[in-house]
Amino acid sequence: MDPISLEELALLEVLKRVSQHAELTDADSVVRDRMIESGLVAEGEDGLALTSAGVEMCKSLQHRVAADAQVAKILQQRENGDVETSAG
Repeated sequence: MDPISLEELALLEVLKRVSQHAELTDADSVVRDRMIESGLVAEGEDGLALTSAGVEMCKSLQHRVAADAQVAKILQQRENGDVETSAG
């Protein structure tokens, strides 16, 4: 599995800000428009809000980040000789 891309990390950050009702920057306008078009975010009277698809995407990306961190930790332990590898 490839590590999470920078684009996916950026999407996760914007989704998190939307879920926290934080202001988006001008730099986020392209991502914002794409999220609305793809159904991840809906614009209402109270501003932007995650749709159920947006919530699921946010969860999925958070799981990817956690998995990448776990893999990095295991690889570091192997490099340090902390974990035995099995020859198989």
